[in-house]
Amino acid sequence: MTPQKLITDYIVEVWMDGDADGLEPDTPIDELNIIDSAGVFDLVHFLQQEFRITVPLRQISLANFRSVNAISDLVGRLQTGEGTASA
Repeated sequence: MTPQKLITDYIVEVWMDGDADGLEPDTPIDELNIIDSAGVFDLVHFLQQEFRITVPLRQISLANFRSVNAISDLVGRLQTGEGTASA
Protein backbone atom coordinates (compact mmCIF):
# COMPACT_ATOMS: atom_id res chain seq x y z
CA MET A 1 0.00 0.00 0.00
CA THR A 2 1.32 3.46 -0.87
CA PRO A 3 2.03 6.11 1.77
CA GLN A 4 -0.70 8.26 0.21
CA LYS A 5 -3.27 5.46 0.63
CA LEU A 6 -2.19 4.68 4.21
CA ILE A 7 -2.40 8.37 5.17
CA THR A 8 -5.79 8.78 3.48
CA ASP A 9 -7.18 5.68 5.17
CA TYR A 10 -5.95 6.87 8.57
CA ILE A 11 -7.50 10.34 8.18
CA VAL A 12 -10.79 8.89 6.93
CA GLU A 13 -10.97 6.35 9.75
CA VAL A 14 -9.99 8.66 12.60
CA TRP A 15 -11.55 12.01 11.64
CA MET A 16 -14.13 11.36 8.93
CA ASP A 17 -16.06 8.42 10.41
CA GLY A 18 -15.07 6.23 7.46
CA ASP A 19 -16.61 8.56 4.86
CA ALA A 20 -13.97 9.78 2.41
CA ASP A 21 -16.34 12.21 0.64
CA GLY A 22 -14.52 15.45 -0.03
CA LEU A 23 -11.03 14.13 0.64
CA GLU A 24 -8.88 14.05 -2.47
CA PRO A 25 -5.05 13.90 -2.48
CA ASP A 26 -4.81 17.69 -2.95
CA THR A 27 -7.78 18.73 -0.80
CA PRO A 28 -6.67 21.33 1.77
CA ILE A 29 -7.21 19.45 5.03
CA ASP A 30 -7.60 22.67 7.02
CA GLU A 31 -10.58 23.62 4.83
CA LEU A 32 -12.33 20.36 5.77
CA ASN A 33 -12.11 21.47 9.41
CA ILE A 34 -11.64 17.91 10.64
CA ILE A 35 -8.27 17.95 12.43
CA ASP A 36 -7.46 20.26 15.32
CA SER A 37 -3.98 21.08 16.60
CA ALA A 38 -3.96 18.09 18.97
CA GLY A 39 -5.03 15.91 16.06
CA VAL A 40 -1.99 17.01 14.10
CA PHE A 41 0.21 15.48 16.79
CA ASP A 42 -1.84 12.28 16.65
CA LEU A 43 -1.20 12.24 12.90
CA VAL A 44 2.52 12.84 13.47
CA HIS A 45 2.59 9.91 15.90
CA PHE A 46 0.88 7.71 13.29
CA LEU A 47 3.41 8.75 10.62
CA GLN A 48 6.34 8.04 12.93
CA GLN A 49 5.01 4.60 13.86
CA GLU A 50 3.75 3.54 10.44
CA PHE A 51 6.71 4.75 8.38
CA ARG A 52 9.44 4.43 11.04
CA ILE A 53 10.51 8.04 10.65
CA THR A 54 11.09 10.94 13.00
CA VAL A 55 9.18 14.10 12.17
CA PRO A 56 11.23 17.03 13.49
CA LEU A 57 9.19 19.73 15.23
CA ARG A 58 10.26 22.28 12.62
CA GLN A 59 8.66 20.10 9.91
CA ILE A 60 5.24 20.30 11.57
CA SER A 61 3.83 23.16 9.54
CA LEU A 62 0.73 24.01 7.56
CA ALA A 63 2.72 23.63 4.34
CA ASN A 64 3.75 20.05 5.18
CA PHE A 65 0.29 19.05 6.45
CA ARG A 66 -1.96 20.95 4.05
CA SER A 67 -3.07 17.86 2.09
CA VAL A 68 -2.59 14.12 1.83
CA ASN A 69 -0.12 14.73 -1.01
CA ALA A 70 1.88 17.20 1.10
CA ILE A 71 2.01 14.75 4.01
CA SER A 72 3.03 11.93 1.69
CA ASP A 73 5.78 14.13 0.21
CA LEU A 74 7.03 14.90 3.73
CA VAL A 75 7.14 11.19 4.55
CA GLY A 76 9.12 10.53 1.36
CA ARG A 77 11.63 13.28 2.17
CA LEU A 78 12.11 12.03 5.71
CA GLN A 79 12.51 8.43 4.57
CA THR A 80 15.34 9.48 2.25
CA GLY A 81 16.96 11.69 4.88
CA GLU A 82 15.90 14.98 3.28
CA GLY A 83 14.31 17.54 5.57
CA THR A 84 16.16 16.34 8.66
CA ALA A 85 19.06 18.81 8.59
CA SER A 86 18.82 21.95 10.67
CA ALA A 87 17.40 24.95 8.88
